[in-house]
Amino acid sequence: MTDLDEPITSLPRTSPLTIKKLNKLGIRTIIDLLNYFPSRHKDYSLVSAISSLQEGEVATIIGQIVDSKYQITRQGTRLQVFKIKDPSGEIQVTFFNQPYLLKLLKKGGFVYVSGTVKYFGKNKILEPADYEIKKNSPPIHTGRLVPIYPETAGISSKTIREKIFPIVSDGFLPVEWLPEKIVDYNSLMDEKSAYREIHFPHSYELLMKARNRLAFDEIFLIEIVSALKKAEWNKIKSEIKISTDKIIQNELNTFITTLPFDLTSAQKKVIEEIKSDLVKDRPMNRFLQGEVGSGKTAVAAVISYLFFLNGYKTLLMAPTEILAQQHYQTMLQLFKNHGPETILITGATKIKTRQKAISNAQVIIGTHALLSEKNIFDKVGLVVIDEQHRFGVAQRSNLLSKGDKPHLLTMTATPIPRTVALTLFRELSLSIIDEMPKNRLPVKTFLVDKKKRNDCYDWIKKEIFKDKIQIFIVCPFIEESQNETMKSIKAAKQEFSRLEGIFQNFRLGLLHGKLKPREKDTIMNDFKDRKIDILVSTPVVEVGIDVPNATVMIIEGAERFGLAQLHQLRGRVGRGNRQSYCFLFSESENLDNNKRLNLFVKTTSGNKLAEADLDIRGPGNIFGLEQHGQISLKIASLADINLLQKTSTAVDYFLSHYKVDDFPDLKKKLETEHFGEISHD
Repeated sequence: MTDLDEPITSLPRTSPLTIKKLNKLGIRTIIDLLNYFPSRHKDYSLVSAISSLQEGEVATIIGQIVDSKYQITRQGTRLQVFKIKDPSGEIQVTFFNQPYLLKLLKKGGFVYVSGTVKYFGKNKILEPADYEIKKNSPPIHTGRLVPIYPETAGISSKTIREKIFPIVSDGFLPVEWLPEKIVDYNSLMDEKSAYREIHFPHSYELLMKARNRLAFDEIFLIEIVSALKKAEWNKIKSEIKISTDKIIQNELNTFITTLPFDLTSAQKKVIEEIKSDLVKDRPMNRFLQGEVGSGKTAVAAVISYLFFLNGYKTLLMAPTEILAQQHYQTMLQLFKNHGPETILITGATKIKTRQKAISNAQVIIGTHALLSEKNIFDKVGLVVIDEQHRFGVAQRSNLLSKGDKPHLLTMTATPIPRTVALTLFRELSLSIIDEMPKNRLPVKTFLVDKKKRNDCYDWIKKEIFKDKIQIFIVCPFIEESQNETMKSIKAAKQEFSRLEGIFQNFRLGLLHGKLKPREKDTIMNDFKDRKIDILVSTPVVEVGIDVPNATVMIIEGAERFGLAQLHQLRGRVGRGNRQSYCFLFSESENLDNNKRLNLFVKTTSGNKLAEADLDIRGPGNIFGLEQHGQISLKIASLADINLLQKTSTAVDYFLSHYKVDDFPDLKKKLETEHFGEISHD
């Protein structure tokens, strides 16, 4: 092998089935394989003489097989019993139900065996955890810190180790791509050593240095991409001049006073921040974060009206047709009797009528259908993107190209820790709506143990009969993967069948990710139209539609969710003026000791919960970032403030002293691992 970009089909002695399994893990090239980092290491590094073994210690012995036999216990357990000898003594090693070992581990052969030292009666034995036949090369699976890899595709850590070890041993590793000054100043391990030690470390100290280097790499790349995008954006000169003179401001104020609610002080603050961007000589690039129901759409409406007063159009793109329809209905209500023609463009909109509607409208709301090349827009001054992390960079760029360097407002209801936002979105100006409308009642949250579930179900039945309310029931993923699997869907279907038996006199609906978009829309619209009393769903399905009549949320297996995700689910209720409730069902026997869930019960602030989630669970679980493709951290933690400060300083130093074009390996990383073509001048 001569190129890290070679496909893994070039790996020696690798079957097509193994290649297929590696592909399922996202491993297609040699560098992909090297970037598949261990989740942990087992410590088999204590290599001991047999006579020196101490009870309770985890150790590795190296010896010769002097005897082997097959035994069956009275219970029918098949035993493979080996006697292993080294110059200091002998010890018995017993495997269970692995008869093939008698052919593999032959008498007279030499082996490594790692395991726990125990006593069986008066005899000291080694309870084996791993073994391997002794060869001329160093051990891979024993006698060292042994890497354990995520095995979600049904491929063992042993197989992955056997594929990575020869590559690492041959020194076939990524080269240094950071300037020497940055490496030295931050006391970083060199790149090749970091890859070698992260997989097969020679000590815990070197493993920690490797993790530190690779974590630095991850955050540095994210931050430099963000900094380069900011530099690009700042070069753009705005062609769209927005006036806020006295006449226009008076008209805007008139519109605000006729809204069916009073703006909160937080909304007013954000509107002023946005207006300050619009008088600058470059397009606005602002990121608006706010709780579910905090009034982001109202802010977008006010700003859209300001653009309307200046003779410009607004494009608003939502990730699903349901959410686009929701925005459309809200805007229609807010703009009633005020002038801006508002239209909805989805995949179902007939092409013949689409362009005429676009030409006449001032506020155009839609899904991905807005990106169609057949849509021709003129006088677009503002682009609003809802839940922007749900869209790829190419999609966002495509939407921006619909106008003449329009202003950009991106929004999310997802609680994002400030440290994360400033790291991931360095190129954006950050605004936060940290206040809820005065009439909004906090959702009462309860942790329910197994014994009280039926009582909870009975209470819900009475509430549906009494007040005609509706219920969300969310089933968790049943595997560690953050993606919905057929196994998870099967579990949701089983739960649905069980609930049909409990709620026999009510109308139930089931949502999961494998349904066709039209089927999802039909079910969600039926729920919104009160044709369904109880909606059972997996968490992967978008349930962000505004259903004020839904006042109860049950979250099954609550311990499987991150705090931020629990908060997003809880935000699906409490949208009306009635008291709403969230019940956390847990499989845990001791709920009093579950600090995370008890914190959630007591806390209503999404930002506080997101910060806590960051500390407790790490960045991979923040608002589903991994599943939406925005970021996939393998080593780094966004909770490591010291690391964020170091990488931020390093990025600023790099951009002030070097050019990306002078570092081809860095340039390649930016273009292939992150956001595609970026100007690096």
